[in-house]
Amino acid sequence: MLTFIRKRAFASLISLVGLLVMVFFLSRLTGDPASLFLPVEASAEMKAEFRALHGLDQPLLVQFGQYVGNVVTGDLGESLRKARPALDVVLEAFIWTLWLAIITMTLVTVAAIVVGSLAAFRTGGFFDRFSSIVSLIGASVPDFWLAIVAIVVFAIQLSWLPTSGTGTLSHWILPICVLFVRPFGIIVQVVRGSMISALSSAYVKTARAKGVKSGPIIFVHALRNAMLPVITVIGDQAASLLNGAVVIETIFGFPGVGKLMIDSILQRDFNVVLAAILVTAFAIFLMNLVIDLAYALLDPRIRY
Repeated sequence: MLTFIRKRAFASLISLVGLLVMVFFLSRLTGDPASLFLPVEASAEMKAEFRALHGLDQPLLVQFGQYVGNVVTGDLGESLRKARPALDVVLEAFIWTLWLAIITMTLVTVAAIVVGSLAAFRTGGFFDRFSSIVSLIGASVPDFWLAIVAIVVFAIQLSWLPTSGTGTLSHWILPICVLFVRPFGIIVQVVRGSMISALSSAYVKTARAKGVKSGPIIFVHALRNAMLPVITVIGDQAASLLNGAVVIETIFGFPGVGKLMIDSILQRDFNVVLAAILVTAFAIFLMNLVIDLAYALLDPRIRY
């Protein structure tokens, strides 16, 4: 087990380093922060002083070497906009994204497992056909389009829900519902396919022959053995939520790490951009590691 964890950690470290290199140099292509943060009438001397103050007057390779050295010591730099440690700014926003992802994926997982399992139990029936149509539509609808439609219908025309913010429970409804649709549609299809295979296995037929009721057959005997591919997809969708909430957070004005990243890119706050990417990538690594370790709990035949 420890050997497996070390191997995964080493592979993730290589990915983080590659990501850091790519984002560091690409972010510098967005322009000079001095032109954005200083007044239009700022002199060349003022701009040069600003660059020297923030270490932007050095060659890119020197800047990168200094940044890597600081990252190793836990220093991710300071936000140019807020004059605070970039890591603190990112963690404050990341908490909002994390809560949004946890709530959404909890609702998605429970609903998709129930719907997919019931659809597989009566293959070809009305519920199976209906849930398949709904899930396929959900998996195909673009998030940004659905978010805009939701705002137009429920916030503007009906005035039921607010369009942005996090002040009350009603502020969370639209972002959660929009983020719910796509992973729900995908996971339902995976649960259905995996459960159809599990329900046709010999041990399920034996349980039915012994008179076991439908509920225990679906959610005890078959579901556990059908969960391995489902957990993989749940992990992928959870990672997609952490990565893909950028557009939804921006549309709904949700103060998460996705919106922070977009704002920081536009305002050339390089340290915040890099810190946001590193924190998100590290969270995804931990989540994937937990999912891999969960395989052994679900299937004792798996050993790392």
